[in-house]
Amino acid sequence: MPSTSAPSEAATPVWHYDGRSALRQQAMLVKEADGFRLEGVGDDGRYRFADLEPRERVGGETVYGLKGRPGWRLGFVGDVPAALAPLLPGERRYGRLVDRFGLWRSVAVFAVLAAIVVFLVLRSPRVVARMVPASVEQRLGDAMVGNLGGHFCNGPGGQAALDRLAAELDPGEAVDVHVANFPVVNAVTLPGGHVVVFEKLLDDARSPDEVAGVIGHEIGHVRNHDVMESLIRQMGLSVLLGGMEGHVGGYTNALLSMSYSRTAEARADGYAIAALARADISPLPTARFFQRMAKFEGDGRAAHVMTYLSSHPLSAAREHRFAAAARGSATYRPALSPQQWAQLRAICSSDPKVEGFHFEF
Repeated sequence: MPSTSAPSEAATPVWHYDGRSALRQQAMLVKEADGFRLEGVGDDGRYRFADLEPRERVGGETVYGLKGRPGWRLGFVGDVPAALAPLLPGERRYGRLVDRFGLWRSVAVFAVLAAIVVFLVLRSPRVVARMVPASVEQRLGDAMVGNLGGHFCNGPGGQAALDRLAAELDPGEAVDVHVANFPVVNAVTLPGGHVVVFEKLLDDARSPDEVAGVIGHEIGHVRNHDVMESLIRQMGLSVLLGGMEGHVGGYTNALLSMSYSRTAEARADGYAIAALARADISPLPTARFFQRMAKFEGDGRAAHVMTYLSSHPLSAAREHRFAAAARGSATYRPALSPQQWAQLRAICSSDPKVEGFHFEF
């Protein structure tokens, strides 16, 4: 039953819930050397101020709970006495961490952290591109390939010749290379290790060695994750959040016209030069291919190769880099035999020509 002892002179009026019943009890808090006790209630136990936990204020009154005692409450009637205030845990206004460091100091810290995140993630697509799971990139690439609408060519022997060339350039993890019957001079890399060469590029190429350099360059974009980096740079994180929800056509169109950064192009050129050297294929034909394409820049005839010029900006430095990679008087072998080259160039001969290459959203 409730204690009937007289209140101590150091007692402070409080109200109390013991956590076992819904009865609100009036009590007196008596400070002791190592804590406090409650007088006037059924529970005359001793408590430590350090075990109290601040709760939301009720009717302007200061309220505390008790560690390990759900429902236990202690409320001060009126202001907390000045003698007790230093012993009580501070009120939590914003949360334990913020209260510990202060509101404005915490705001400043969080602002700096947010700025770092924005810089590293939103402003650094290369970092984000390498964080994209391979399964997500593969699904996006597969969807884009499907969006090509079955325009891949498969004339007799053509795909076999193309597969052989790709394997010699890059003997690592397989890269999926196809020819699409679009009448534009272009080659595009899609997410997930897909490379698409458009038929007109084969028609304009003067040797399989030129095609080998172009394919090696595109495989370089695959190995360097340049495709996802460019998509994220130009279209933001929506390419990841919405890529599986009907936006694939727009992303495919973007890849046809986007330009890689100079750094990405230089990396892909370096990869192509190394791949040609491994396969013992001369880099000089690729240099001549770039030389011919560069002549159309700023020329009225640019429409002939406009897609290649828009997605692969050319420069004399690139041509010279491939030319300089030639090994003196070394004897190179052709990328394909005459028969294989003829089969590759005729890979789309039985397919109807496609007049456009715009993919609907």
